[in-house]
Amino acid sequence: WYLDSGCSRHMTGDPSKFSSLKLKNEGFVTYGDNNKGKILGHGNIGNPSSSTLIENVLLVEGMKHNLLSISQLSDKGFKIEFDNTCCLSCDKLTKEIRFIEKELTTSTC
Repeated sequence: WYLDSGCSRHMTGDPSKFSSLKLKNEGFVTYGDNNKGKILGHGNIGNPSSSTLIENVLLVEGMKHNLLSISQLSDKGFKIEFDNTCCLSCDKLTKEIRFIEKELTTSTC
């Protein structure tokens, strides 16, 4: 999964990632290069009984990468911090760390 500041919604092309999925033709998403991807449905990823549930993820036909929308995470109460080596995301209320992203060449964050 990639954190993406340019996308407005969480997206994946892999239906096996979903813990719940509602298939429905929902139009199209437009990528940064102005190409379009067909939205096949939406659902949730992760365990519904845990704090790792990610809601309202789009299933987009042919999408090769999994994207987490920084704005959608922020709207859900996540605090996102970046520095020159990593990205940290935590729940604003519980202070629980949810994601840590590192550069591939970095051994510590």
